[in-house]
Amino acid sequence: MNSPRLNTANFRDPDRAARLAEEIRRLAGDRPLRLMEGCGTHTVAIARAGLKSLLPEGIRLVSGPGCPVCVTPQETIERMIARAKQPKTILATFGDMLKVPGTSSSLREEKSRGADVRIVYSPLEALRLARENPGKRVVLPAVGFETTQPPVAAAVIEAERSGLDNFYIIPAGRLIPPALELLCGDPETRIDGLICPGHVSVIIGLEPYRDLARRRRVPCAVAGFEPVDILGAVRELVRMAVSGESGAVNLYPRAVREGGNPKARRTAAEVFRPVDAAWRGLGVIPAGGAGLRARYHRFDIDRADPVEIPPAPADPACICGRVLRGAADPADCPLFGSGCDPSRPRGPCMVSAEGACAAWHRYGVKG
Repeated sequence: MNSPRLNTANFRDPDRAARLAEEIRRLAGDRPLRLMEGCGTHTVAIARAGLKSLLPEGIRLVSGPGCPVCVTPQETIERMIARAKQPKTILATFGDMLKVPGTSSSLREEKSRGADVRIVYSPLEALRLARENPGKRVVLPAVGFETTQPPVAAAVIEAERSGLDNFYIIPAGRLIPPALELLCGDPETRIDGLICPGHVSVIIGLEPYRDLARRRRVPCAVAGFEPVDILGAVRELVRMAVSGESGAVNLYPRAVREGGNPKARRTAAEVFRPVDAAWRGLGVIPAGGAGLRARYHRFDIDRADPVEIPPAPADPACICGRVLRGAADPADCPLFGSGCDPSRPRGPCMVSAEGACAAWHRYGVKG
């Protein structure tokens, strides 16, 4: 039997949620605050549980760049599509990337036209495909945050160890703390507190948020994904913001340790290094991406076989970039629910299961 501390039902208890909501109202008073959730899973959990309806009018929860599919820039999407079209190539991708629209196509459309595009659930599946198809090259778009980079790195290390010469990646990993720090300094976003991502924090621990809080004077709270988890983080952020405190607190100790997961970080660091990288809607962020170290350059498909990609402007009618910055809500988009829905997405925020637009559409969020 689970202990009371770890029983998931305790974190969905409506009485506990109501008490937390009342504390938030008392602490906030009439002070308006904007709190950003830096994780797409938080965005979905907030929408599914209707948590915004429990908060006082002045407390705004805004979505941030917490969806790795959503922040992947248009140029990288075009690069994936171009690779999928090449002969003797298997494009092994995580499922959400399939429907992200490019300028004139998508991976799903190319698959329907005969491209060998396959959905994988882990990088090791892509490695298996390379072993099973020695006459083809297997290309894995390495999309994801700090959570995804250790298993991608492990696949690259194993490919080198076993002498596999037909396995490649498109380095498209992104690092969350530099993006959050950039947004904390954005006057349009105006962030008063950060609900920090639970999954990423399992890997990186608390220190990156402490550094961010010191530099930007913004309180940070690591949270789990149940309603009581999230409301507890909101309460703590409101308390710190009202009292003028900043710092980083761990409200998800059942999963997140102070130092994160050092072994996972060492594995990722053996293969990847921080590089300047483009994010959709945020531009190029210094040290915001994960690039291959020189020892592993041969696994970068763009180094092994450079391909010319024409300019890839984003759909001008789509405001995904502003949604990812917390500068707009999904419902602010004129396409939301009419010209753009999960069956006919115009932008990645409506494609991904962790996208803010998809969450708002699915759960009927009004703002």
